Amino acid sequence: MLILFLPLILLADQSFAETEDTENETTRLLILGDSLSAAYGLQQHEGWVSLLQKRWNEKPLQAEVINAAISGDTTDGGLSRLPQLLDTHNPSHVLIELGGNDGLQGHSISKMKNNLHTMIDLAQDSGATVFLQDMEIPSNYGKRYTSMFADAFDEVAEKQNIPLIPFFLASIALDKSLMQRDGIHPNKQAQPLIAEYMDTKLSPLID
Repeated sequence: MLILFLPLILLADQSFAETEDTENETTRLLILGDSLSAAYGLQQHEGWVSLLQKRWNEKPLQAEVINAAISGDTTDGGLSRLPQLLDTHNPSHVLIELGGNDGLQGHSISKMKNNLHTMIDLAQDSGATVFLQDMEIPSNYGKRYTSMFADAFDEVAEKQNIPLIPFFLASIALDKSLMQRDGIHPNKQAQPLIAEYMDTKLSPLID
């Protein structure tokens, strides 16, 4: 009897292993971001991250988008949250969309870069492929600081040899009809445009 059942046991073990491998290979994009990705001032389903998930659900690209963006977050906050997020979600890909609040609060550019480097290292050590979102701040922070801030993302991406996704508000921020009254956050009408833009940038990197 043991001999007769042995092949069945082996098949069951093999099936379990294949299922486990399939789960491990699931494409999961973790977005570690701030209010620009957290649908600030809007319903969650109206934000570009949710709309991106909807687009991908309708395409051959089957990927789960995990929105870990928190309004007001800085690279300090993202760094403190990332280890738990990696353990919980086991993402295959990570998009780091942080740094904007560092700049708006006048934080040290050097510290911001160190935080970005550490987050990238942590995500890569977990086995994830990492993308860095380029960020911009208003020019009224002074030419020197604004320039250092803008250069920081290029420098980090180049040193880490990872893709730098162009700032998704570069053109939208110039159109007041697409921005909320604060002039910083995109409104509901802008979200589908951002989702489409991010789709064109991320899909080729993930598929």
